[in-house]
Amino acid sequence: MKKLTLIVALFCTTHWLFANNGTNRDSIRSFPMNEYVYKSGNTNNPSADHSKFAILQQPFASAHDATAACLSCHTERDKEIMATSHWHWRRSEKLEGKGVVSLGKANIINNFCIGITGSEATCTRCHIGYGWTDSSFDFTDPLNIDCLVCHDKTGTYKKKPGGAGYPAESVNLNFVSQHVGSPGRENCGVCHFLGGGGNNVKHGDLDIAMLDCSREVDVHMTTEGENMSCVDCHITEKHQIPGKVYALSSENKNRTTCEQCHTDKPHQSTILNEHGLRVACQTCHIPEYAKANGTKMIWDWSTAGRLDEHGNPMHENDADGNHNYLSIKGNFVYNDHVIPEYFWFNGIANHQLITDKITTIPVQMNTLYGSYNDKGTHQKSHAPAKIWPVKVHRGKQIYDTVNMTLIQPKLWDKESGKGAYWTDFDWNKAAELGMAACGLPYSGVYGFVETEMYWPLNHQVSPASESLKCIDCHSRPNSRLASLNDFYLPGRDFNPIVETAGVSFILVSIIGIAFHAFCRIVFGGKCKIDNP
Repeated sequence: MKKLTLIVALFCTTHWLFANNGTNRDSIRSFPMNEYVYKSGNTNNPSADHSKFAILQQPFASAHDATAACLSCHTERDKEIMATSHWHWRRSEKLEGKGVVSLGKANIINNFCIGITGSEATCTRCHIGYGWTDSSFDFTDPLNIDCLVCHDKTGTYKKKPGGAGYPAESVNLNFVSQHVGSPGRENCGVCHFLGGGGNNVKHGDLDIAMLDCSREVDVHMTTEGENMSCVDCHITEKHQIPGKVYALSSENKNRTTCEQCHTDKPHQSTILNEHGLRVACQTCHIPEYAKANGTKMIWDWSTAGRLDEHGNPMHENDADGNHNYLSIKGNFVYNDHVIPEYFWFNGIANHQLITDKITTIPVQMNTLYGSYNDKGTHQKSHAPAKIWPVKVHRGKQIYDTVNMTLIQPKLWDKESGKGAYWTDFDWNKAAELGMAACGLPYSGVYGFVETEMYWPLNHQVSPASESLKCIDCHSRPNSRLASLNDFYLPGRDFNPIVETAGVSFILVSIIGIAFHAFCRIVFGGKCKIDNP
């Protein structure tokens, strides 16, 4: 009986130690987050006063002249830039079942503004170059590089809408070129915050509010604390910027991770560190996204084209001021303080290319690979799959009902009558011109198909006090992980064998302890040994 009591006591003690974050050798070595403070050492101040350089004081006839002046001192930088995906808007990616594909913003299809082909002059407003109007753009000419969009420190540099990346006429190129420095969040954000046609439209976790936000919005970017810049995490070397957006990427490499600063054992609790083996940091530390401004969750292109009684395009907003209908784009649904959806993800993705046949509906614009069994000898990536928080954007967009492929329509032109949908509202003509620009066939028959696109979340990290608690996942029936049903999760799942065995063990333990106590009380006196 004593042995049984010892076994029960040992079991309970061990369970208590793990449940109450007991300390062992690993936790002693773990990273003490409550003692960790990071302060950005990047002041964004240049090492030289560019206003004193004579070459930057001469009049610039064009933006290309400003680039030539930059490269006269910063020699070889053009070669670095022209070797990046930021320049080419594509890179070689290995896709499962498709081999190595040249893939990127230049040619991929999404379920927001669909793609750039045929509308380059407006889309390349976010390109780090000048003059990309069509497929004839010269990627080998260093004078086409726009140095100022990333290095401007005046806040006055702006690209011209529909100007193929050229600066607006109001920009004083001399003034800007004399006041440059390391890229700040304003430089990155002008494209990455505003992608998709407005603030926080695409990512859901990248928002102009992060230029000056509270800790509740983002503990890293907050001006109340760390005040970090994008390049503090996306540490750049020779203009190669690490980081992946899986709307465009497919391989588990060149990623920016939490572990760069926080290590793989960031908690004093061993059991929390063990969670990190299969749960991404972001899952617990980004409990919601779109905290300051709404993000687009649904985009229905099929309703586009409705005009008012005077034949003019319409523009309707929701109660928060977000577009909920535009004649040129259709209906939208925005939401804020959104709870993510959760998926197993191993860092590898696939993509629906414009040449791929549609085989499933909704069409998966990008597929995030991973499962509970993606570990150990079954591992598909260099790291096991982890549970990851994801924004899912759902759309309805044009496709070829005969060829069963997605369509790239021509959306923009600076003049009406050129077949662009945003000016002429003719889907058939826009589809014909867009697919011709892609060099692909169009049957002449179109429809609209439901699509889904997946955006893993990485930004808008909450304070530790607002991170997920155990009950958020380990509960029934409101577990955040209810959709991940390929593994047994304690507290969420019911397994008759496990539940019966567990309850039985507890009951047997209680009965054993009670019986032992009864014996000690009833027979205790008779067990005494008289000492001589």
